[in-house]
Amino acid sequence: MKITECRDGLAAALVRTRSSAHPHTPLEREAFAVIEMAEAYLKDGGTFFNKGDLVNALAAFWYGSGWLHFGLSSGLLHCDFKNTFCPFAGPLDKLPLPLAEKLKEKTLRYNHLLDTARSSVECAGEPATISNSFAVTILFITAQYLSQGDSYCKAGAFEDALACFSYGHGWLDAGVTCGYFCIIAQRDLFTV
Repeated sequence: MKITECRDGLAAALVRTRSSAHPHTPLEREAFAVIEMAEAYLKDGGTFFNKGDLVNALAAFWYGSGWLHFGLSSGLLHCDFKNTFCPFAGPLDKLPLPLAEKLKEKTLRYNHLLDTARSSVECAGEPATISNSFAVTILFITAQYLSQGDSYCKAGAFEDALACFSYGHGWLDAGVTCGYFCIIAQRDLFTV
């Protein structure tokens, strides 16, 4: 997948995304917060892309996609997009060689950030609650993208690895923002 395909897919999905929550409720505020963050990362990614900073554009578009997919999976959001937007529809195109060092540095840093972020939260809900069950699902999803990103790193596919780490962190950050987790360390890793 090209960075522009992720950008365009995220933009098209966001245009068709609405809150599923009843108006004037805390859930509606959560839904709007998730949409706002996904839109902010789409905008940031566009700014980076237009300046030729493809590394930060990649990270921003996949981070925003994580926020969007969290919102859709949690039921806070609904999207009437006919074809489900998937930022992992295929391997990413390689970035230009002059960006290789920046890409590798950012990818390894984001690997560490996601790993640290996962160990910096604990589920907020009581063990038998629905919210706790969804928090466990979020941790599972972030673990899968952390593991997949690690595999890509070992293979030298840093574009794919950065996408995995960014997407997984988007999910976790959204989960923290919506109250599924308590931050027990490293508060600076989250947008709350």
